[in-house]
Formats: sequence, C-alpha cells, structure tokens
Amino acid sequence: MIYVSLIVAFIAAIILTPLVKRLAFRLGAVDAPNYRKVHARIMPRLGGLAIFGAFMIGILLLKFVTNFQSDYLYAILIAATIIVITGIVDDMREISAKAKLLGQIIAACIVVFGGGIQIDNINLPFGGELEFGWLGIPFTIIWIVGITNAINLIDGLDGLAAGVSTIALITLAVMAMIMGNGIVIAMAAILAAATIGFLFFNFHPAKIFMGDTGALFLGFMIAVLALLGFKNVAVISFVIPVIMLGVPISDTFFAIVRRLRSGKKWSDPDKSHLHHRLLDVGFSHSQTVMIIYAMAAMFGLAAVIFSMAKVWGAILLIAVILVAIELFVEIIGLAGKNYKPLLNLVRIFNK
Repeated sequence: MIYVSLIVAFIAAIILTPLVKRLAFRLGAVDAPNYRKVHARIMPRLGGLAIFGAFMIGILLLKFVTNFQSDYLYAILIAATIIVITGIVDDMREISAKAKLLGQIIAACIVVFGGGIQIDNINLPFGGELEFGWLGIPFTIIWIVGITNAINLIDGLDGLAAGVSTIALITLAVMAMIMGNGIVIAMAAILAAATIGFLFFNFHPAKIFMGDTGALFLGFMIAVLALLGFKNVAVISFVIPVIMLGVPISDTFFAIVRRLRSGKKWSDPDKSHLHHRLLDVGFSHSQTVMIIYAMAAMFGLAAVIFSMAKVWGAILLIAVILVAIELFVEIIGLAGKNYKPLLNLVRIFNK
C-alpha cells in the first residue's frame, strides 16, 4: 500500500503546486529580487504548502487504508503543521529571525515532550555507554532547530533545497530499510515523492519557490526522521545522519566561520554560500545545482557505506571525508578567500 501512497503524494504535489502558485500571488507571498538573490523577477514563494499538502494526503491515505500506527505520528504531524504555519507567515510578511526561531522551538518541543522523541544515550565504540539524562532534551531540540535552518540556508537556487532534501530523504528511507524501521521508511519515502512532484515546477527555470514554508518543513522533517532512525545507537552510527546531511551542515558551519572571521554576527546573511561560490567560480545555474546534487548523493552513499563499516574503517572514512571537505572549502573560498590553512600546510611541506 505504501507504493500507492507514494504515487498519490507525487500526483497530489503536481496538482497542488499550480494552485498554490495562484494563491501565493493573491496573498502577496512573493520573492522580490535583491543583491543577495540570484533570480531577476518576482516569484511566488509558497510552494512548500504544496509539498506539505501532498505529504499529508499520502500519510493519511496510508493510515486510513492500512491502519498505519505509530507512537510518534500525531506529535510529528502537529509539530510539522506549526512549522508550516511559521513558514507561511514568514513568506507573507517576512517575520523576524527570533519569531521564526520561536516557531521552530515550539515544534521541536512538541516532538520531544509530546512524542517522546529524544536522544537518551549513545553506546560508545570501545565499550561503555554515554547517558545524556536531562541534557538529552536540549541536545535534541538543538539538533532539530539546527538541521531545520541548515536546509533553509541552502535554499538559494532553483531546485537546490528540494533536490538535496529529496536525496537526504531517499538515503533515510534506504537506511531505515536496512534497520527495519517502518515509520521512517513510510514518512521519508512519501515526503520524497511529494518533493519530487514539486520539483517539476521548481527546477531551473523555476515557476515557483518553496519559500520558508517548504525549506523549514523539509528541514524539520529530515531532522526528526533522522532522530527516529538513529537514536539510542552506537556513537559511530549516530554520525550517519551527520554524513548524510553533509552538504547543508558543512555549508552552515563554514558560513558561521566565515562571518565570525570577518567580524560579523554569525546570523548575518551574506552572498558566499556554497552555491554562490560555485557560481562565482564560473559554473552556470544548472551546473551548480547538479554539482551540489552530486555532492549530496556522494554523502548519502558514504553514509550507507559507513553504516556497514567496522569501527576503524568508519573512523578512517570520517577522516577522509573531513579532509576532502576542508580542501574543497579552501579551494572555492567557502570560509573566506584568505582561509587556507590546509593548503598553506601543503605548500610548506612542498618547499
């Protein structure tokens, strides 16, 4: 029955997106060009509502036809609705960062306290167990809010956030199949199907943007589903969702580094994100998106390989990934044009 839900969610997104586009223009939920934006004309930006609607249709169909049950389902759906409402208000009125953060924290708290989803403990790779106790609550909330905003930050080119999110969701579904986690398989797959349907209208040249409605919703769902799939596991396994979300996490991390190095606030917006830097290097809009898709797919594949590796093999893979990320960041100037510690070290040894 899940296959029927996938098809229904995909078709629902294709039907709903043009309707949402008209609604966005009527409500004034549009994105005007400015110095930080790549697009050159006014665009509707409420597209995430179509993704959310298609996802809800797919999930509710699966529930009522198969009596799909989960202790977490209602808490997740209620929290996701709050995230979507926050995004809609921001797409219409451009609310402050603090107001958006409040909506995200409220949604995260519903998942933690209403659904009981949190990191309780982690089994250490060389023996022993790390108990989080009450610290598991703030740790879980920080994870959810952090990943939610990481997806939001990469939403800068046509189809970019939707495509990267789809790759992450497919990776989550595959990992959930390996672990036998039914709820993560269903929710990740249905959400991926809805997002792919939306991509028909969002890929370059886009007819509609997902806006904060979509970026916050996708980021929130990916964060929560990653928790469901990997909580209470070995510390090495917990690295899997971090690897899987390597593109948005690394882009967010180096954005903070870049801003702090230049004396700005860590939350100040700029035009030096990963997609901006690739465009500056000379790649076209479509080429930049496809390069980042490929990077996201490689991170996803690395996460799957990582899950099957032995402890020392996993540690070696982490080391290789970290070095590769650092080199790439320094070459394209993601953390600032003068940030090149590893390249400078290589030059010193070559002298």
